[in-house]
Amino acid sequence: MTDMFVSLGTWNWLIFGFILMGLEVLAPGVFLFWLGLAAMLVGLISFAVAISWQIQLVMFAIFAAAAVPVWRRLARPNAKVSASPFLNKRTEAMLGREFTLEKPIVDGNGTMRIGDTVWRVAGPDTPAGTRVKVVQVDGANLTVAAA
Repeated sequence: MTDMFVSLGTWNWLIFGFILMGLEVLAPGVFLFWLGLAAMLVGLISFAVAISWQIQLVMFAIFAAAAVPVWRRLARPNAKVSASPFLNKRTEAMLGREFTLEKPIVDGNGTMRIGDTVWRVAGPDTPAGTRVKVVQVDGANLTVAAA
């Protein structure tokens, strides 16, 4: 077994790296890619500098462990501010806005037209023509209070 480690060299690491990257294609998960990259990096360094097999194994372990935070940083979605943050979130866009009731709220329930859509509203009994503010959203239901 020691003979195998003693014979570790540039080509062994490069081939090992390519094998790991090839396995990544068969079983995607991005984990083997980084291990393959670490093995290839050790192979390239051992090509430039003659180092012992013990140092090569330690370098592989360090590169493989360092690849995890690098991968997490690269895989994190960019939190860019959108030009339209409420796209596909119509109810959240209503929160805090004021509207005029066209129909009264009776027994805590009613409807209100906003744009081209009729919304169900809940709140205290309020006569038509009153300005109300949306204070809570729940699916397609808006909870309103007097503005």
